[in-house]
Amino acid sequence: MTKKQITNIEVKKNNRNRIFRYIRKAGVVSNPDIAYHLQMSLPTVTQNTKEFLERGLLQEVGELASTGGRRAKALKVCADFRLAAGIDITGNHVSMLLVNLQGEILDCQRFAKPYEKGMAYYQELAQNLERFLDKNQVDRTRFLGLGISFPGIVNFEKKAITYSHVLGVEWLPLEEVSACFPYACFFLNDANAGAYAEGLQADRGEEFFYLSLSNTVGGAVFAHGELSQGKNFRCGEAGHMTLVPDGGLCYCGKKGCLDVYCSAKRLADTKEGNLEAFFSALKAGEEKSAALWEDYTDKLAVAVNNLHMILDCDIVLGGYVGSYLEPYLDAVWKKIYQRNTFGESMPFVRACRYQRGAAALGAGLRVIESFLETV
Repeated sequence: MTKKQITNIEVKKNNRNRIFRYIRKAGVVSNPDIAYHLQMSLPTVTQNTKEFLERGLLQEVGELASTGGRRAKALKVCADFRLAAGIDITGNHVSMLLVNLQGEILDCQRFAKPYEKGMAYYQELAQNLERFLDKNQVDRTRFLGLGISFPGIVNFEKKAITYSHVLGVEWLPLEEVSACFPYACFFLNDANAGAYAEGLQADRGEEFFYLSLSNTVGGAVFAHGELSQGKNFRCGEAGHMTLVPDGGLCYCGKKGCLDVYCSAKRLADTKEGNLEAFFSALKAGEEKSAALWEDYTDKLAVAVNNLHMILDCDIVLGGYVGSYLEPYLDAVWKKIYQRNTFGESMPFVRACRYQRGAAALGAGLRVIESFLETV
């Protein structure tokens, strides 16, 4: 095959992918609309959408309003043409959801399941998945696979989870986990999965740092539709940057880590592990909770400003605490603004879009994205 032939094939593949992604994002569109927005010829667009219709990826949903000529046929993605599952594993619970090609969550569940070392845990998880798919009447021929989110370092070069304090894991080959499921498996760190959910549902050009404020603090860098992994797949581990020299003892054995001061556990432990109860007390004006929150957000403001100074991008506050942050965001921003060297008037910090199941959703979207790349 000549270089020119290869180039033509790549151009056609790229056009096909752009067209499908545009329709997916736009919702209901016509061929002229696609051609106009993507600056492609109408015959090129029509040829590709015809192929998508024949494959079952698109459907006609009537006609759009006339703009003076013949009415254009309205097209939209067949969202349930392919489905994927996302699973988020934590120390004590498992979250499981079903997502379609449009990125819509069709069903989700969360159940208590303390983590146990050994393949029996994953085999039981596989049985739970089958029951979950049966409940939703999922045709297995349309099922793409599952994404699994772990609270630990997922090293793709070594093809293993190389460390997870939460799960008590120091080495777990990914193929051993995959072998327990009869489907293709994709793996993500939990903070990366949360960032993935935020990023893929936004504009592909968006850049941000995702600060995951869960029972441990993690983070991820998302830019131009991709996650930055880092040399040792530890990019974004903000929880272990030193916030207070010789401060409180972190579970990692070092002192003064951000995790000590901004984990969800710090707040929840004041209410017997119930984070919702903490925020209820805070809303009610309980003095002890208010004082703790004041110190928590003081430390959070320092961390957010430091991250922004280094990365010069927006900061998304996610994880368990992030899901409660929206009512308090203005107050947090004021603390950040006081520390900001450049006096930026536009807030560069926001709460996460997904307040529940972000990691499971990101894991599921990783599977969907792998399919979209082939369209």
